[in-house]
Amino acid sequence: MKIGAILESFRKPFAEAVKLARAAGADGMQMYANTQTVHSGMRAKDIAEVKKVLSGEGLEISALCGDFGCAMYYTQNREEIDREKRIMEIAKELGTDIVTTHIGVVPEEENCPQYESMHNVCRELAEFADQAGGHFAVETGPESAERLKHFLDGLGSRGVAVNLDPANLVMCAGDDPVRAVYTLKDYIVHTHAKDGLQLRKTDTRRLYAAQWYGLEQESWDAIREVPLGEGGVDWNNYIAALREIGYDGYLTIERECGDDPVADITAAVKFLQKQLGRTK
Repeated sequence: MKIGAILESFRKPFAEAVKLARAAGADGMQMYANTQTVHSGMRAKDIAEVKKVLSGEGLEISALCGDFGCAMYYTQNREEIDREKRIMEIAKELGTDIVTTHIGVVPEEENCPQYESMHNVCRELAEFADQAGGHFAVETGPESAERLKHFLDGLGSRGVAVNLDPANLVMCAGDDPVRAVYTLKDYIVHTHAKDGLQLRKTDTRRLYAAQWYGLEQESWDAIREVPLGEGGVDWNNYIAALREIGYDGYLTIERECGDDPVADITAAVKFLQKQLGRTK
């Protein structure tokens, strides 16, 4: 497995963040696709420049993050759906087959407007990804792995995939990331390396998609992200499970809080290197 880092987690300009990632020991970068550097309006020269900066430090792109909010999955907004498709095309041009995103919360009840709308949008995006030879990778966390698998199975497309975030499963769904690896094994194409704690159990619809379910927004203090190894993720068994299913892709570090993200990411790289047996 390779170790990556989300560029925006460094909270530094593009070129500086790339150098810091290389210095930390990362193999690649995941980048958000709604920034001045990577966006749906990129032209060939912009794509070439991004690739030049990354290759100059010996890094590749593990995935793009095409996360523009979950509204389009509940409203079927044509402009946003087409924007997501364009990001899939740009991802291929940048050298990755994977675009990750949150889609909101898959409801338990299938016979409802939210489920139908999410199904329609995800099926269209999955089929587009399949035709392009890529993956539309849904990030775990808002619902259990079992419920997500059932939803993905119903799309009937090879283009749909999973970006497995173990911390989100722990913090939000209260699910076991190790078991989730086996449940979602046929879909996993990318993973996040993040850790966290669930401080109080909550209806995840209140966190991710309150307005689309007519609910009050829940405070995000119901969960807490923490450095790798300090939360509820069983890293030894989690990585062992990934190896057992034959996953050999990226463990991409995501650090969304903390006063010194560069130090946190560097420590996370070392943590993962030790877990993977890559330390001398």
